[in-house]
Amino acid sequence: MTTRLALGVMLVWCAAALTGVSAPLHPDAIELTRILEPPSSTNVLGSDDLGRPVLDRLLAGAAVSLLVALVTVTLSATIGIAVGLFAGYVGGWADRIIGRVVEVFLAFPGMLLAIAMAAMLGPGLDNVIIALATMGWVGYARLVRVQVMTLKQRDHVLAARALGRRDLAIVGRHLLPLVMAPVWVEASFGVAAAVIAEAGLSFLGLGIQPPAASWGGMIRDGVRYLLVAPHLVLAPGIALFAVVMAANLLGDALRDRLDVTLRSTR
Repeated sequence: MTTRLALGVMLVWCAAALTGVSAPLHPDAIELTRILEPPSSTNVLGSDDLGRPVLDRLLAGAAVSLLVALVTVTLSATIGIAVGLFAGYVGGWADRIIGRVVEVFLAFPGMLLAIAMAAMLGPGLDNVIIALATMGWVGYARLVRVQVMTLKQRDHVLAARALGRRDLAIVGRHLLPLVMAPVWVEASFGVAAAVIAEAGLSFLGLGIQPPAASWGGMIRDGVRYLLVAPHLVLAPGIALFAVVMAANLLGDALRDRLDVTLRSTR
């Protein structure tokens, strides 16, 4: 039941993002007569401090968060898988150098590194994605490296090597499919991390810039009016909480389904 609810939240998030992109919304339309208007039957989520409809901005922010999450996870996973496969399969000095680089990245808190990268690159959607991908590839690389170091000693890999198969073919046909199960689990948690990181950077002013809508930016702007217009914070806050919680729950469910050792103990 929990998994179905989480999946439903994720589908609603995707639908909201598609609506935010395709529907004729007006997230930046300023109406001075509707400043801090509370939710009503004609204005479902009310208006913000500039009279802009909160619902429209919430849907536009959903599109931004989904775009950042998908692109960041795709870039991080691609880089991390490639680096992890190379380090784990080749071993030797290459593995030691890559291992030290990974350890350096892991020595810093991920969000702190993302803030530093965003501050150096400057605010904006592209720079947020670059900063989060720079932070995120390390987890995939470490995971894939450990998996490959174990799998390359299995009989089917040793047999393929004895038959004269090329290293690229061995990695692509015999190793990559086997390491993808934990990668999918890591990616599901990566979606939640990317969404919360993008919101955090936007809240600090290092992410999506006004007047573009972002859940983190909406929360930042609404904090000043929390006592008189709590809907400005509650709407994006609840949406952010629901998406992050749903992504984490789906990651847990996916891990339980794909992990053979967990299933064998039940």
